[in-house]
Amino acid sequence: MLGLFESGLYTRRSNVASGVNVAMVTIQELLAQQAALAKQASALAEQIENARRSERAAVLNQIKALMTEHGVSLAELSGNNKAGRGARAAKSSPTGRKVAAKFRDGATGNTWSGRGLQPNWLKAALQTGRQLQDFAV
Repeated sequence: MLGLFESGLYTRRSNVASGVNVAMVTIQELLAQQAALAKQASALAEQIENARRSERAAVLNQIKALMTEHGVSLAELSGNNKAGRGARAAKSSPTGRKVAAKFRDGATGNTWSGRGLQPNWLKAALQTGRQLQDFAV
């Protein structure tokens, strides 16, 4: 392992007045080292980016080859193709889906899908003697 002086981080300057060698690094030397390190970091970042691009291209080619070999299409990968999906995946959940109205009050515009409890407007109309079929859409 190199010491601080051998690695170039510190340079020896002689202090002529006292005759003693003092380890000092000037600002100019530090700035030069910083510029060199920044240049090296930039070069390394470029190498990393090139390696990523190369690796990505190789992976994409491998995926394309496997897709061709096994007859897999892009539609199957994106999930747009319902064929090949499991029965559970093909079933959609009714939660949150809107259902078309099956009964409508022509006078007020109130609607009911026919699911769940009858709305109050329909109960009141049925109590007056009207039939459920009168409101069918």
